[in-house]
Amino acid sequence: MHFSQRLSRLSANVFADMDRAKAKAVAAGQDLIDLSLGSSDLPASAIATETIAQALTDSQTHGYVLHRNTQAFREAIATWYTERYGVAVDPDTEVLALIGSQEGTAHLPLALLDPGDYALLPDPGYPSYAGGVALAGGESYFMPLTAEHHFLPKFATIPQDILAKSRLMILSYPHNPTTAIATLDFFQGAVAFCQAHDLALIHDFPYNDIYFAGETAPPSVLQADPERTCSIEFFTFSKSFNMGGFRTAFAVGNAQLIAALRQIKAVVDFNQYQGILNGAIAALQRDQATIAENVRVYQDRRDALVEALNDHGWSVPKPGATLYVWAKLPEAWSGTSLEFCTQLVAQTGIALSPGSGFGKTGEGYVRFALVQEPAVLREAVRRIQTFLSPQP
Repeated sequence: MHFSQRLSRLSANVFADMDRAKAKAVAAGQDLIDLSLGSSDLPASAIATETIAQALTDSQTHGYVLHRNTQAFREAIATWYTERYGVAVDPDTEVLALIGSQEGTAHLPLALLDPGDYALLPDPGYPSYAGGVALAGGESYFMPLTAEHHFLPKFATIPQDILAKSRLMILSYPHNPTTAIATLDFFQGAVAFCQAHDLALIHDFPYNDIYFAGETAPPSVLQADPERTCSIEFFTFSKSFNMGGFRTAFAVGNAQLIAALRQIKAVVDFNQYQGILNGAIAALQRDQATIAENVRVYQDRRDALVEALNDHGWSVPKPGATLYVWAKLPEAWSGTSLEFCTQLVAQTGIALSPGSGFGKTGEGYVRFALVQEPAVLREAVRRIQTFLSPQP
């Protein structure tokens, strides 16, 4: 049987390696504490689930949901966005319902790239960005994000021959995995750079609500591009309302980019179940309590984990946003991040994400996901310490 060449560009990755390592550890009897996935353990918004439950018995919600059926959802998004970020958007031409923001970042390259065209991607960054570029037949240029530059890309270092063939740039702040936050000044510079080089600026914004005490609210890219000249932004209900399994998200931005993404969607899928869209509207309009509780929980977990790591000699800074901790490998460790994570889970049952899974520049780091209670996080650190300092 023949398979396309594009599959080779989506071949084995370190997360597949970690899945095998976790399965092997469980089979060997290890008590698994999985801190490798950013899938919230917190319950979905009760307002959303109650609204969805009410819709289940309404047969009018049981059919296909075409674009016109998302009108109420798009209007609610436009109102929320304008109130939240002070930029008025048109629900008919500048808002689009999505089945997860990953759908947007994976599908939009199909509308923007021809084979051989380049996308400018963050390194480290979310793995599906490069996957979407590969499916479109494009090439990825990875912009290194380093601690020395606050995990922000240096646009001036991008080679001119790459820029000449580039069609889009993807950014995401607050950033997964580094937890970095970008300022409005940074986004204004990014918009100006993309305008100067005729690039679409794609901002993945899943952690817009997950920021902690002492931090200002992360800006929207459209605040730096209020005329929507080149920018599109992706939001999700997965992090703010713990609705990852409901696959509900949306895009806001440049009307041409929205229309292009809608064209791709039209041949790939329909929209989310109408009852789920109703639940999402209800959460967005009436459920600030879930967001506030999420932030409180993640901040408590952040503090417990980082303090425990520091107490055991692993110096890690406290992140200002997201539900992750991005940590340099301990100085005593001489191997790779993947070797650290596979050996750690095999010997202790603690599963982390190796930094190399997010890109070449991620090597030398690991990512903790704050998806366990503080007591479990402290137990994870205790086991890690036994791994790093085995008894004779």
